[in-house]
Amino acid sequence: MSIKVRYFASLKESLGRAEDDFVHTGLLSIRELWQRVNAATPLPDNILVAVNMDYVDLNYLVKDGDEVAFFPPVTGG
Repeated sequence: MSIKVRYFASLKESLGRAEDDFVHTGLLSIRELWQRVNAATPLPDNILVAVNMDYVDLNYLVKDGDEVAFFPPVTGG
């Protein structure tokens, strides 16, 4: 399966890239996806994740062709 992984805001800056193309066979959760594409970087607390523009939790299972977007927590004032 082929998955497009995108990073936004401070995640993009800290990882040094805006996206990854990930190819995998079998089922994979969002949490497992992060661990595979960012093995050296722990999953940040309170991260927001969208799959195909719909917010999901970290246990969501990705499918072939999905676009997964990771957003850091947003604060306002």
